[in-house]
Amino acid sequence: MEYTQLGRTGLKVSRLVLGTMNFGPQTDEADSHSIMDAALDAGINFFDTANVYGWGENKGRTEEIVGSWFGKGGGRREKTVIATKVYGNMAADGERPWPNTDKLSALNIRRAVDASLKRLGTDYIDLYQFHHVDRATPWDEIWQAIDVLVQQGKILYVGSSNHAGWHIAQANETARRRNSYGLVSEQCLYNLAERRAEMDVIPAAQEYGLGIIPWSPLHGGLLGGAIRKEREGGAGARTAGGRAADALKNTAVREQIQAYEDLLDKHGLEPGEVALAWLLTRPGVTGPIVGPRTAEQLASAVRAAELTLSDEVLGALDEIFPGPGPTPEAFAW
Repeated sequence: MEYTQLGRTGLKVSRLVLGTMNFGPQTDEADSHSIMDAALDAGINFFDTANVYGWGENKGRTEEIVGSWFGKGGGRREKTVIATKVYGNMAADGERPWPNTDKLSALNIRRAVDASLKRLGTDYIDLYQFHHVDRATPWDEIWQAIDVLVQQGKILYVGSSNHAGWHIAQANETARRRNSYGLVSEQCLYNLAERRAEMDVIPAAQEYGLGIIPWSPLHGGLLGGAIRKEREGGAGARTAGGRAADALKNTAVREQIQAYEDLLDKHGLEPGEVALAWLLTRPGVTGPIVGPRTAEQLASAVRAAELTLSDEVLGALDEIFPGPGPTPEAFAW
């Protein structure tokens, strides 16, 4: 496993990020622990979660599963760079809606950090991420809350998720005025089929020293051999369901994915592994988030990290999935 520094920090992280969103809703605790052990054995030290994972009445359950794994000892916590998120509403399902149980007010940030620490069974969070931009809370307030938490030793670094390029600039210019360290990472939707982040999010991140952590690297399964699995049926049909199946109803999308799968068949390559390997070639990318439900899916992701794509394949991928390019050229001259 290769390692890189997270953005402008000195923190070394693996070039694959273990996503835990399936832990609880789709993967039980025992299997989740096995996957985390296998990830650590493979050299993956960067784990991503969020306070809302588990969803519905089980919000927080995923953090608890990670926390129970830490509790097994054996250096698990010490070897892991743990990232979690704040923004989503953590009020229990069925409860009367109540103010200040979501978003990025200083009050909610303080409460949310303490709750995540308890569920994770740790006394500090390596990377605390804003799951979404909060248009109602000024950055001065957010950084005031964060600075206190850093001073208390509860969090080490801060990142954003689903922020626009100008949000990143606004956040870090405010941090600069306050002598705060600011954002060090941005977790965004980015993959072969969805390259709009190249217009301004990635350039802004590079300018301000943020590492890019792409989520949904297979675009909901669309880039994981969706047409082949649809054709094969059986167990493979699961991946071709949901968002991928809906996307394939679009003739233009289907033709694009067919060209992608035909290209990789020609070179004897696996679609899902190529989609991950391509992201690892992109400027500014720290590492994509992989969210395995099984040990086999994790093993496939690890193989992708070791895959070198030829110039011929990279060129053909750009022809099939042309990116928009950076702004202003993407929409002007």
